[in-house]
Amino acid sequence: MTNIISQELQPSQSLYDFDLGEKLDAVVSIKATIPNDAFTAEILGTERHGHGAVIAESGLIATIGYLVTEADNIWIQGNNGQIVAGDLLGYDYESGFGLIQPLGSLGIKPLSLGSVDDLEEGTSVILAGFGGSEQSITSKVAAKDEFVGYWEYIVEQAIYTTPAHPNWGGAALIGPDGKLYGIGSLYTQEIPGLAPGAEGNMVVPIDLLVQIKEELLQYGQSLKPARPWLGMFAAESDGGLIVAGVYEDAPAAGADLRAGDEIVSVDGNTPLSLGELFRCIWSLGDAGVMIPMKIRREGQLMQVHVRSSDRRSHWKTPNLH
Repeated sequence: MTNIISQELQPSQSLYDFDLGEKLDAVVSIKATIPNDAFTAEILGTERHGHGAVIAESGLIATIGYLVTEADNIWIQGNNGQIVAGDLLGYDYESGFGLIQPLGSLGIKPLSLGSVDDLEEGTSVILAGFGGSEQSITSKVAAKDEFVGYWEYIVEQAIYTTPAHPNWGGAALIGPDGKLYGIGSLYTQEIPGLAPGAEGNMVVPIDLLVQIKEELLQYGQSLKPARPWLGMFAAESDGGLIVAGVYEDAPAAGADLRAGDEIVSVDGNTPLSLGELFRCIWSLGDAGVMIPMKIRREGQLMQVHVRSSDRRSHWKTPNLH
């Protein structure tokens, strides 16, 4: 494994009261393969690599869901070199978490779970990747704030860390007490409170997994009613909102929404931000509800009605139990 993290940023045992090596050993490598005809294959690829964190004596692993969505094969490797197959037990698209059960013992001591409420801005943390200290970075909490993703996704209290980990997907956010506080989701140059261009990572707080963990283990998904999903990518542009793209065979495409369409209103309301747009859509009911929208295309106002759906109905679920 190539080391791309400078030695100055790597965590050192002298800085912590807990056994650093033991905590970093709880971070494993995740490799997943996805069928070529899977719904997410074109966007996320058919071979995905990242990390996960062991969170239970059974070997249960928490990871970021985009690594394993629609996976038909999952392989897990520990720092001791042992490799085992894994099953995807559940995935929650609202939080973005996935749970994997190894099909063999990795002999790894799990991480205890913390809470985002116990992290302060400025707190020194570790964003840990598989491979020990050389693949981990000493970081700090730069902000705790909302994150809105263009793919119809909101995290109410995301954790922003800086500097950025170069291999963030599924990395474990370990606090100064050695507990797991979140799972790395993405790289960002937009951190609330910092100047534009500041590099960091957005981490999904583990609290969101704790709230639905038992449902994921028992049913493979949260039991909350599914939010209405349009299958569009939206963006803020020149003070307005535009459709940046649509999934093929998704509701937005079926209603003839197109890249470049300006979103003027949703059910008579005028959203001023991505967060307001998605909340307007979600406020109209559960998945399946009709979403009335007014758009502007090439200078012309148009009324569009999109029959929303549950995004899970578009996914392959070969290993979801």
